[in-house]
Amino acid sequence: MLISSVTPNQIERLYSRFTALDRGDCGTLSRDDFLRIPELAINPLGERIVNSFFQSDDFNDRVNFRQFMQVLAHFIPVKKNKENKLNSREQKLRFAFKMYDLDNDDMISKDELLAILHMMVGTNISEEQLNSIAERSITEADEDGDQMISFEEFCKALQRTDVEQKMSIRFLN
Repeated sequence: MLISSVTPNQIERLYSRFTALDRGDCGTLSRDDFLRIPELAINPLGERIVNSFFQSDDFNDRVNFRQFMQVLAHFIPVKKNKENKLNSREQKLRFAFKMYDLDNDDMISKDELLAILHMMVGTNISEEQLNSIAERSITEADEDGDQMISFEEFCKALQRTDVEQKMSIRFLN
């Protein structure tokens, strides 16, 4: 289930990065291995991103190279008019949705939104302002009045956002 748009040269470079992270030289990566990546260590959502590598049923507390590639596929820039199941707009949105869905119930509550906002802005914005942002976000996206955001509502709210490019990392160049 590896990405067909990745060249052998790019796979080689990613494998080189994978092995550099694999300090125990055991062919798999732990959460701690990921958290040694400076960009993830300083990212307010770094831990959530790292957890995304470990969410699938067949991933436990270690990730092999194939699993590593499957998660990274979400961040490969989308080529227009080229279908890629792992990297489609819907898959990118699902990945982003899971960053907010802290309890994995397929809904984003105001509390989950607040928790993510706290992670992102820390103490730079007052509690009152954060509450206001969370409430407004829920109100704007919630179409069925349940005070939660479903995946479908999330997709609609981001309809005009270029997630294909915003959720891309040029790590393969």
